[in-house]
Formats: sequence, C-alpha cells, structure tokens
Amino acid sequence: RVLSLELNKDRDVERIHGSGINTLDIEPVEGRYMLSGGSDGVIVLYDLENLSRKPSYTCKALCSVGRSHPDVHRFSVETVQWYPHDTGMFTSSSFDKALKIWDTNTLQPADVFHFEGTVYSHHMSPVATKHCLIAVGTKSPKVQLCDLKSGSCSHILQGHRQEVLAVSWSPRHEYVLATASADSRVKLWDVRRASGCLTTLDQHNGEKSKASSEAANTAHNGRVNGLCYTNDGLHLLTIGTDDRMRLWNSSTGENTLVNYGKVCNESRKGLKFTISCGCNPEFAFVPYGSAIAVYTVFTGELITMLRGHYSTVNCCVFQPNFQELYSGSKDCNILAWIPALREPVPDDISEKSLPQQHLNPAYEDAWSSSDDEG
Repeated sequence: RVLSLELNKDRDVERIHGSGINTLDIEPVEGRYMLSGGSDGVIVLYDLENLSRKPSYTCKALCSVGRSHPDVHRFSVETVQWYPHDTGMFTSSSFDKALKIWDTNTLQPADVFHFEGTVYSHHMSPVATKHCLIAVGTKSPKVQLCDLKSGSCSHILQGHRQEVLAVSWSPRHEYVLATASADSRVKLWDVRRASGCLTTLDQHNGEKSKASSEAANTAHNGRVNGLCYTNDGLHLLTIGTDDRMRLWNSSTGENTLVNYGKVCNESRKGLKFTISCGCNPEFAFVPYGSAIAVYTVFTGELITMLRGHYSTVNCCVFQPNFQELYSGSKDCNILAWIPALREPVPDDISEKSLPQQHLNPAYEDAWSSSDDEG
C-alpha cells in the first residue's frame, strides 16, 4: 500500500490556514483526529473520517485556535502533539517561547510553560506510564523537562553546546530521550540518571583516524535538525544540514552506515519527517523541497518522490491504520496521500471449470469416514 501512495483526487483536507503549515499530528488512540499548527500561530483540529459516506469527501475542520482566540500563540507554532493516551488534551509549542497544554473540549489552555528562548520542538513519551515529562528543545543548549503532574519545569539535561532543534522519546524505553542540536551532535539520555547522558552518537563509530578533533563524536557535519525512532525503538534516524540522513542502532549507538544518498535539507529549524508503522520493510517520508522523498529505512533506497505541493513541505505524518500519509506545506495546504486501489484481476476462470485435481488441497475434504478405518 505504501508503494502505491498517490495524491488522492477524492479526499481534500479543508483549507483553513492562511499561512504555512509547520506541524501535523494524528492521535494514536483512534487514528481519527489530526492537529495542524501554522506559521501564524493558528492551530486547527480535523476529523479525518468520511462522515458523508460518499467516495469524494473533505476532511472537516472541527475547531481551531484562530488569530482572534485570546490564548492563540503570538508567533509560529512549530510542534503540535496529542496527549498519547486520550484525545481530551493536546500540546503546542511556538517561537513565542511558550509550550501550551490545551483542553480539547474547551479549547482553553490548562497550563502554559514559558522559556527564555524560541521553542523548536517538544515531545511526550508514547509509552510512559511512570512519568508525565514533556521534553522541550529551545534556543538554549539545555534540554528542559516539564512535568505535567506538578506543572514545574525544574529538570534540565546539560551537554549540548548550541540550540536543540529536535527531541524524541524512545518508543521502547520510557526514560530514554534522544536530542538533536545545531552543535552537530545527537545525544541519548536516561532522564533518571544524575549525569543524564547515556551516549553521544559518533558518525565514525569511534575510528579516530577518520575524525578530525573537532568532528569527534558528531552525528553530522552540520546542524542536526531532525530525529525519528523506528516504531520498535531499535533504530534512530537522524537528518542534518550536511544533506545526510543516518540510521543508528539505538541500543549500541552504532552508525549502521546505510547510504541514503544526498538528502537535501535547507531547513533553518527542526525538520518534521516520519517513519511508517506496521509495514515490512519500513519507509521514511522526508520533506524534500516541495516534494516528499520516500526511502526504504534499512536499505537506503529512494523509492519515489511524492509531488503535489506548490512550495516547501514542512512536515508529514503517517496514519498507520490505513497506511495513509498527510503532508503540510508553506503553500497553506494539507494533502492526503492514499494508496491507489489496484485494478481487480480479471476473473475468467471460474472454479467449476477447473479439473478436480487442481483444487487447493487445503479446501479438499480431509475427513476419513469411520467405515474406512476398520
């Protein structure tokens, strides 16, 4: 189904945003509701289900935090995320230096966290049962952990030297966090540990001869602005402004050396890419100019380019229940990419005309009558 993804002529997403779309998220509970965040601070909530029951339909916007809303973000919304366990709450962060926790039903902020610098990225663990920490990457090199339960933002992870452009919790270990920074480094942390940092990923896998002293322990030769775990949490995909994408073994920290070729990446901020879920093999969907590049995660093969946007693609999100993809762009549009329906195979040969011996043995009567046994 992923190999046959195409721009769907029968499905539109209602156009609400008057400026570029930076971030999308589909809730994991039902896979039905999608959030989008725009560069004008607006957040829109869509219902992806076909309520019209007609083949052609538009995914309707149910509600939005528009420009006239008293609590709207003042600047660009960079990340939106549903609360992983139910749709009653969602989160948003913005260049206005705030992270907001929203009550979905009232569209009022239940809590607001303020930071000293621009917020590039935030993430809540999809699997955590023992903590409610939101990791936040800002213009500061310190990674902030905000506790939803206490409302405090006291926990800090120190180790990066420049701004933190992307953060992602492991979908396998609830205390493990990956962070990507403009300092060319990707760090894995165990947030229970005092020192915190488990490992700093090294593109040269410790071979000192290949690394100059300043490039030692760097994941990329440029700003690292995108991170995405595979769904089993065993691997981590990173992307940098060196036009490279790298796949890491997340338990050993080893660079697997998969070659994806040149992955053009001119984003000055976090790049929101995604990995398929429940596919074999798994695919990565990476914004690539005004297109979306589709790669096979473990071989590095570029499968196809999905073209349809008129301007830079900023984000894409995968809908695992139906293997669909949604993408948001600077052109103010959200596009739905749906697997093409295959042509049915002509049914010339009816089973009645087949000679008996050609029947699949699985369908043959395998019972023995009791008379034969005696």
